[in-house]
Amino acid sequence: MNKYIVAFASVLMLLFTAEARAQQRTFCNPMNLNYRFWSSSREAADPAMIMYKGNYFLFASRSGGYWYSVDMLDWKYVRTETLPILKYAPGVIAINDTVYYLASSRMKDYIYYTTNPFEDDWKRMDKKLPMDVWDPQFFQDDDGKVYLYWGCSNKETEPIRVVELDENMQPKTEPVICIRHNPDEYGWEVFGAKNETGENGYNEGPWMTKYKGKYYLQYASNGTEFKTYADGVYTADSPIGPFKYETYSPFSYKPGGFIGGAGHSATIQDRYGNYWHVTSLSIGMRGNFERRLGLFPASFDKEGVLRTYTAFGDYPTIIPSGKMNPKKESLFTGWMLLSYNKKASASSFLEQYPVMDAFDENVKTWWSAKTGNKGEWLSVELDDKVTAIKAIQINFADHEALLNPDSTNIYAYRVWASIDGKNWEVVVDKSNNARDACHDYIEFAKPVKAKYIKIENVKDVPGDGKFSVFDLRIFGMQKGKKPKKINEFEVKRDYDNSRKALVKWTLDDSATGYVVNYGTASDKLYTSVMVYGQDSVQLTGLNKRVSYYFSIDAFNEAGITNGTKKIEVE
Repeated sequence: MNKYIVAFASVLMLLFTAEARAQQRTFCNPMNLNYRFWSSSREAADPAMIMYKGNYFLFASRSGGYWYSVDMLDWKYVRTETLPILKYAPGVIAINDTVYYLASSRMKDYIYYTTNPFEDDWKRMDKKLPMDVWDPQFFQDDDGKVYLYWGCSNKETEPIRVVELDENMQPKTEPVICIRHNPDEYGWEVFGAKNETGENGYNEGPWMTKYKGKYYLQYASNGTEFKTYADGVYTADSPIGPFKYETYSPFSYKPGGFIGGAGHSATIQDRYGNYWHVTSLSIGMRGNFERRLGLFPASFDKEGVLRTYTAFGDYPTIIPSGKMNPKKESLFTGWMLLSYNKKASASSFLEQYPVMDAFDENVKTWWSAKTGNKGEWLSVELDDKVTAIKAIQINFADHEALLNPDSTNIYAYRVWASIDGKNWEVVVDKSNNARDACHDYIEFAKPVKAKYIKIENVKDVPGDGKFSVFDLRIFGMQKGKKPKKINEFEVKRDYDNSRKALVKWTLDDSATGYVVNYGTASDKLYTSVMVYGQDSVQLTGLNKRVSYYFSIDAFNEAGITNGTKKIEVE
């Protein structure tokens, strides 16, 4: 009799999981993928994303395979041995029924193709390209002509270039220079975590988008290992230029928040015509190339200005089921972070990796238990005013995991909720988890009311690793007043180096953090920087001889108070 009860319970669990998946309409960056181990950490970056036969296909550096999805929520992984998939920064395009793939290479290399990317069934074209390409990307114009852009260098002699390709995907023109380095004018192109070195950044990762007859050539700078890594854009009336720098660059920028970086990206339209920007995000603690992928809504405004919505970009975001409302600023759910700097405890911890590091909104720190054994746990106490927990994100840190590139690190765990800290209820049960998801995100089908949340390890961590978490992030709604409006602040532009400016305001006890918004017009404050518990931001990625407008939003667990004062600084 017991086996029938167990079987029935298993069916109910499957139905519950399927229902929860069917109801899920949000995601949270970093994207919830099976990031591949390389050396001492996981890595995926330099994404290329296309649509093919109603599915989104996502490729990234050194990932051992690629992913596809019908909704950009549930990604299926295709492991491949027929592609040079362990190389960096692939370029991908779908032309008619064929998908073409080209990896970065310092030697003349082949393009690969398939008519069935749902399986590992790629073939190599007969002829190599006659030139070396790094960070390649294809573009097909409305007239059917195909172009190949490439470039990845901090050298003046290696700009971003383009050639037109023939029907055999071979160059039919000489290379044309599109973008040269210009760090003396554009602060965000200067190499360094704070654009401080004075040296050329790595101009790389070109991507072309055509919008209303204009060509938008996007590119990344200054270094993939930095939170200041970003994307800028040049425009032209032709796919080969001449190109003009858009002074609102960088248009994709995320130097603050839980995880930073928003460069080397792909811009695509979804099935409804909405634009998305899939980017590289940086951790960079166990190697410069410890990276993840991020997905952000994007758009063109009525004047054709390209923007990416990165404010609250690592909070839960909606995947729309239709065309976005052009009057709506973003797809942010409005669910606020409830777990920042809250009282926490754990079964154990290593001295260098204390409990509070799992609640500090910083992916560069983490909590680690002393072991990876079953029974290790981490718990947090939320405020009494919490009314609804909508979602959680568990960012596993793989501390001391000794895994090879073909390994998986599948965490088996339960999440418990409690009102009083004594009586607990399981709200997530992944005891038999079979999915490698180090940034696991769960949107609850029904909101959870709780003051305490605890995650418990239920199986030993593979690879002799410790049970460890970058951050346990809890999102939802809380009663209370929003913070006071920030009307008064000052901006001091560095007149000796106008690529930099200091924005300063007065701290408000009712605010958890702030979003500094700025842009090149009072109605186009499209660039943002998020900070917690600070009264200033040093901006280092401005453009010389460009005037900027600023405002500051304040937020806490009850919501966001938009700033209204916009000041111009020349």
